[in-house]
Amino acid sequence: MREGALKAVTAIGRALQEQIEHGLLACGSQLPAERKLSELFTTTRVTVREALLQLESQGLVYREERRGWFVSPPRLAYNLMQRSHFHAMVSAQGRVPTTEVISARLQPASAAVCERLQLPALSSVIRICRGRRIDGRLVLYVEHYLNPQYFPQILDFDLTQSITELYARHYDLHYGRVRFEIVPTALPLEAAATLKVSAGSPGLRIARINYDQHERLIDCDLEYWRHDAIHVAVDISER
Repeated sequence: MREGALKAVTAIGRALQEQIEHGLLACGSQLPAERKLSELFTTTRVTVREALLQLESQGLVYREERRGWFVSPPRLAYNLMQRSHFHAMVSAQGRVPTTEVISARLQPASAAVCERLQLPALSSVIRICRGRRIDGRLVLYVEHYLNPQYFPQILDFDLTQSITELYARHYDLHYGRVRFEIVPTALPLEAAATLKVSAGSPGLRIARINYDQHERLIDCDLEYWRHDAIHVAVDISER
């Protein structure tokens, strides 16, 4: 990109960032179409797109396929040390959580899932895939893998509710030890389709390996978050 174009990208990015930081472009609001922005800044759509992509990488704006660009809402605080679940965590921060079930079935476990759940070869596993929203915005695609031994008939329940609470109410199971694995990632096809972004878009993958109160390995979750949706926090106090 030529020096003049680079300066234009920087100027457009700064102008939009100022509008966002001063509240003139409100969180969740839709930006004008790229064509309109190129007319406003008397430049090309390519230059506008590059400025928007840079703002997206900073978490200030986000894009939805076939809808356009939007101002990112505040990030959700994800505290690894808190014993909580999605609905409780989101509600506690004054936001509105919703969950939709994409698929739920018993199926053969992949080698990776067998390893995570310490299952023998050719085991079956319950796979539940869900999309989750904050204030109506899709931010999370999650795959839950459950050891069927501990959850008979779980597929008969309403799986839009908290699975954590479902475990407690119907199976008298509570999470004990949890191991987290957190890595930046490119969103795989199913996650991207659920979140309405292009496959390969940046995301954050959080794998949770969950034990119950009896130290039994009962399930694991693979969470795929939009990269601008959360910030991960850990509170540690000395004993």
